[in-house]
Amino acid sequence: MYIAITRQKTGNTYANSVADYVAYLEKENREMASVMQEHFFDQNTDRVLAETVIKEIDGNTAKLKKKDPKFYSIIINPSQRELKHIKNDPEKLRKYTRELMKEYAKCFYRNETVTVDDIKYYAKIEYDRTYRGFDQKVKENQKYLGEIAKLQNDIRKMERGELEGDIGQMKRKVQKLTAQIPHRIDGEILTSGMKKPGLQTHIHIIVSRKDASNTKSLSPGSAYKASQAELNGTMQKRGFDRDKFYEAAERTFDSITGYDRNYAESYKGKKQFVKDPKRFYARLLGLPISERAVAFKLIRKTGLDIPIIPTTKAQIAVAAFRKLKRGLEIAIRSSSIGY
Repeated sequence: MYIAITRQKTGNTYANSVADYVAYLEKENREMASVMQEHFFDQNTDRVLAETVIKEIDGNTAKLKKKDPKFYSIIINPSQRELKHIKNDPEKLRKYTRELMKEYAKCFYRNETVTVDDIKYYAKIEYDRTYRGFDQKVKENQKYLGEIAKLQNDIRKMERGELEGDIGQMKRKVQKLTAQIPHRIDGEILTSGMKKPGLQTHIHIIVSRKDASNTKSLSPGSAYKASQAELNGTMQKRGFDRDKFYEAAERTFDSITGYDRNYAESYKGKKQFVKDPKRFYARLLGLPISERAVAFKLIRKTGLDIPIIPTTKAQIAVAAFRKLKRGLEIAIRSSSIGY
């Protein structure tokens, strides 16, 4: 499970309207027949028009300044293992989203209890993801493609007589480099814009900065987890507990779907690794054999070249541990096993 909470910006300023983001989220629908389209939904309604989303979010910004974010984006990215468990069922994802937003409301630290009825949000399920320029595989391929482009440009110059050289030798270099390009999908060279393989279903949630009454600010981007500040002569609680929200995200998913979460893909495991990598590693070794095998399989699914895992603590060598640590840092950051 990978979760991202972001303020929506246009360049260096916050978006004054949600219209562009809504249009972006409608991109899959433009390629589908109407009966196959996914619609926005909220806590009580399965089908909300895009126009309604724009009107409701844009109209819920009382007393917010130009420099203030008007809405936030929460993206819920279940892993392929989680999606397989629920058979990629959109109804289960809608139910999960609604239960999760109840937990989201509980994560605000306020004088008065915040419930999901105080939250103005709209969610939408998407099924595809595309590779982008910042993806590691795209960047690795681009190193080769850039060199190939330069060689091909030189070949054209040679053919026009603008540059001297062995054209045949240059073409052989192009062929060799092309064969060495590491990442492909069904034989086609992976580039930015290509769809990612496998189950890529995820949920976009647009949540208003203001509560449903348009009178109070509920910002998940707060720098505080739980604090108090004096306002108009009274002490007011403020803050949003992201840790609590992330923990609730997987706990809610597991409870609703019966998913058996492995320690290696848990938020608790990630926190343990960040705080004490050796204890995280020891915990992996202490798992029952079947769970340990699943844990290492999940980590290796990221494509890392992780060394053979020792079977006893006595076999841990400093150099091997450091190599594993570097690998796990990347694995935990990936959407397959981390937040």
